[in-house]
Amino acid sequence: MQTQRLVLPADLNQYGFLFGGRLLAWIDEASWIAASMDFPHCRFVTIAMDDVQFHHSVRDGTILSIDSTLLRTGNTSVTYRVQVIDHRNPQANPLFATAVTFVNVTEAGEKSPIGFSKQ
Repeated sequence: MQTQRLVLPADLNQYGFLFGGRLLAWIDEASWIAASMDFPHCRFVTIAMDDVQFHHSVRDGTILSIDSTLLRTGNTSVTYRVQVIDHRNPQANPLFATAVTFVNVTEAGEKSPIGFSKQ
């Protein structure tokens, strides 16, 4: 699944670059939406982001493409590969890439098998 985000002035730090935490929130949200669409009967929570390393700075007005692809499915968890690129320069190296893992939980917050979850 791919989604886009427009970087606005409110997303920038005092030096005019995108806040890293803002990008991480967008990645978490985009990959959670992908997981929830792929497994609509599950209640996913984020448990891990493998690597947090920003490769390029991002400025106001940049359109980011966030691509989430299913990497692994376990008994209670799923992992998505996420890449962030500059929408206007898709041939360039990704600005950011990571793997995000979600675990399926019950209403009480306990792990639950993906195949036996209820909506």
